[in-house]
Amino acid sequence: MLEQINSTTASIREKTNNFNPQVGIILGTGLGGLVKEITVEHVIPYNEIPNFPVSTVEGHSGKLIFGKLGGKNVMAMQGRFHYYEGYNMKQITFPVRVMKALGIHTLIVSNASGGMNPEFEVGEIMIINDHINLFPDNPLIGKNSNEMGPRFVDMSEAYKKSYIDLAKKIAQENKIRVKEGVYAGLTGPCFETPAEYRYLWRIGADAVGMSTVPEVIVAKHSGINCFGISIVTDLGIEGVVQNVSHEEVQQVANAQEPKLTFIVKELIARI
Repeated sequence: MLEQINSTTASIREKTNNFNPQVGIILGTGLGGLVKEITVEHVIPYNEIPNFPVSTVEGHSGKLIFGKLGGKNVMAMQGRFHYYEGYNMKQITFPVRVMKALGIHTLIVSNASGGMNPEFEVGEIMIINDHINLFPDNPLIGKNSNEMGPRFVDMSEAYKKSYIDLAKKIAQENKIRVKEGVYAGLTGPCFETPAEYRYLWRIGADAVGMSTVPEVIVAKHSGINCFGISIVTDLGIEGVVQNVSHEEVQQVANAQEPKLTFIVKELIARI
């Protein structure tokens, strides 16, 4: 893997004239509009990057974007990789390894999720304060390289508390409604049954999705600070479970995109 990371990093540096990113951003379903706020300097399609998988999901365009946002050098993944696409955990999280090698100190992840918390509404913006890993695999299983991170990783603060507090302050200052909660990561690709929603709520999750957890685990292994934010695009509250489609998820996410974009842009400017 170290050879692949070095090969990929060298290729990206060559294509971006040694651009040095400080912040990495993984943009989820319907949240790619943040790219419009970036002063773009370089764009590389995934299929032109050695060792990179290619996203197969509608709404994930599959490009690395490099530029300025909030006064910082950023690199953004416009399209991420999922376990349900058939990729293994090391493939899914490979871009985070590359981001670290390129120099980022902070990773911002966004996603669409189903909400179980009875206080949530469709379109709720939830700042992630913790997660529950319900994937059947972990990206750190296997031989560990001390060069990439420790064998056993402390996850007591998977999402940096000072970033959470700052994001809540930004939202309050601008009268943007946000909630805070725990995100559960499952494989997908099917949405949850009513019984599964009840189970997730009872074990302490406020929202559920099919991404984010693997990337954050690897970021923490790499010594990167993380901030996660989710748009609740459908509800699985007991007695209020709704039929849902991928198209509806994208519509709700797109409607809330300007608020989330503003929070993330301001957060990057202030960290």
